[in-house]
Amino acid sequence: MSNTEINDLKREVAALRDELHRTRQQADTSYYFSADAEHDLSGEAHMPDAGLPAKTVKTLIENAHSLDFDQKLNTSSYVNVSFEPEEEEVALMGLQVNLADQTVYPKSYAIHDSVVNMIATLWNCPKPDDFDEYGVYPGAGTVGSTEACLLAGLALKFRWRAWYQKLHGLSDDEVRAIRPNVVISTCYQAAWEKLFKYLDIEPRLVAPSRDTFKVDPEGVREAIDDKTMGVVCIMGNHYGGQYDPVWDVDKVVTDVNSANGWQVGIHVDAASGGFIAPFQDDLPAWDFRLPNVLSISSSGHKYGESCCGTGWVVWRERRDLSEHVAISVTYLGGKADSYTLNFSRPASGVYVQFYKLLRFGMAGYRQCEENMMRNATFLRDGLRAMEHNGKARFVLLDDGDEHCLPVVTAMLNPDAGFTYDDIDLQHVLSQHHWYVSGYKMNYLHPISEDTLPLFHDAEADQSMFRIVVKGNLTRDMAEDLLESFNAALSFLDSVDFSALHGVSTKDMRHKDQRIVSNHC
Repeated sequence: MSNTEINDLKREVAALRDELHRTRQQADTSYYFSADAEHDLSGEAHMPDAGLPAKTVKTLIENAHSLDFDQKLNTSSYVNVSFEPEEEEVALMGLQVNLADQTVYPKSYAIHDSVVNMIATLWNCPKPDDFDEYGVYPGAGTVGSTEACLLAGLALKFRWRAWYQKLHGLSDDEVRAIRPNVVISTCYQAAWEKLFKYLDIEPRLVAPSRDTFKVDPEGVREAIDDKTMGVVCIMGNHYGGQYDPVWDVDKVVTDVNSANGWQVGIHVDAASGGFIAPFQDDLPAWDFRLPNVLSISSSGHKYGESCCGTGWVVWRERRDLSEHVAISVTYLGGKADSYTLNFSRPASGVYVQFYKLLRFGMAGYRQCEENMMRNATFLRDGLRAMEHNGKARFVLLDDGDEHCLPVVTAMLNPDAGFTYDDIDLQHVLSQHHWYVSGYKMNYLHPISEDTLPLFHDAEADQSMFRIVVKGNLTRDMAEDLLESFNAALSFLDSVDFSALHGVSTKDMRHKDQRIVSNHC
C-alpha cells in the first residue's frame, strides 16, 4: 500500500471518529448503557481529555445526589431545604452577580443594604447617628454565620487591643504579643473553634449543666478578666436549642465593667435563633435592647429560610466596632467598603433572603415559627409517651414548648437497661430514610484537642440525639418519624448490642459524634 493510500485511509478513520463523536454528543446519554455511563467519573483526579455531553454530566451529578440522604428527611441539619420556583429563579439570577462589585451592581447592593436594615430593626438595633450618611445600619451579609462570627470576633479583638494598649501604655508590638480571650459556653458551634485557632484567641469555656444546656452567668463572671475581649451568648445552641440567658449575662457584664473599669461587651451568636426569638412573645430582651450587646450574628440559611451560604452580622455602631473590619475598595471603578473576610461572592443568598423577607413578612415568619414549635411539641409528646417494660424510653433534654428553638432533644433512659445507645438508634432510623443525629456529651477542646465532658454534671460518654424541626416538616411527616422510631426500637430491643459495643464501635461512634456535633 502506497503512502498516499495510507494517508487517505487515516483521513477516512479520522472522519469516522469525528462523526462518531458528533453522534454521541447528540445522543441521549442518560441511559445506563451509554458508553460514558460505564465509568465512575465522580471520583476522578484529572479532567477528561475531551468534554462530555451536558446530559451525561448532569446525569452523573444527579445520580450522586440521589445517593445522598434526602435533605427533607435530614433532621440533623438546621439548613433550610424548601424553595418556591420563583426563589430558585432568583437564586440562579444571583449566581451571575458578584456582590463585591458594588459600583457595577449598585441595585443588587441596595438590596443587600435593605436586608441589613430589616434585620437590624428586627433585632432592635438603635438607629446610628451616621445613618443618613451611609443609608444602612452597620452590618453585612456574609457566607454563612461562621464568617459573621469571625468578623464580629475581629471587631471585638481590635476594640479590646486599642483599649488595653491605652490602659497600659503599650507599643503596637507589645500589645500584639498579648493574647485576648473570649468567654463562651462549651456548647459553642464550630465557627468559634475557627476563631480560637485562626485568630489566636484563648477560649474561656464555661460548662453548663445537663439540666439546662445554658451558660451560667456566675460562671461567666468568674471567667472574665482584663484580657477578655468579649462574652459570647448563644441564642439557640445546636445541641438542644436552648437560649443562653443573655439578659442575666448582661447584668453580670455591667457589674464587672463597673467594678473594674473594663469595657467587656457581648456578642450574641443567634445562628439559629435570630429568626425565631423575635417572634416568641414574653421572651426577655436578648438583643440590642441590652446595653452591653455590641453585635449579633445569624444564619440566613437556617430559620431565616434563605439558601445555604447566607449569613448576617449587625453591629451596634460603626465607631470602634464595624469600622475595624471595613476595607475601602477603589480598584473596581468606584469607592466602596467591604466588611467581609471573603470578597467575590454571588448575590444568590442576598437575593433569596430579600425574597423571603418580602414574601413572608412579619406575619409569615411568626406563623412559620408557631407551626414548627407545634410540630416539635407533637414529636416531643410522642417520644414522651413511649415506654419499655413500664419505664419511659426517653429522658427529654430540651427546653420544652416555648422560648427555645423548635428542636427535640432526648436520650435513651439509662434506667431502662438498654444494650444499645442513641447512636445505634440513629443508624437504625436511617434504614427508614430518616437522619436523626446521635452524639456523645463531650467535645474536643479547640486548643488541646482533649476530649472533655460537654456538661459539668454528666458523663462524657453518655449519648443523646436531636430532631431539628424545620419548615418543610409537616404533621404527616412527623407522624411517619414517630412510626419509624417505634419500628427502630422494636428491632433494637430484639438484638443484644453489649458485645458489639465492647469490641469495636467506640472509635467509630466517637468519630461520628465529632462530625455531627459541629453540624450546622
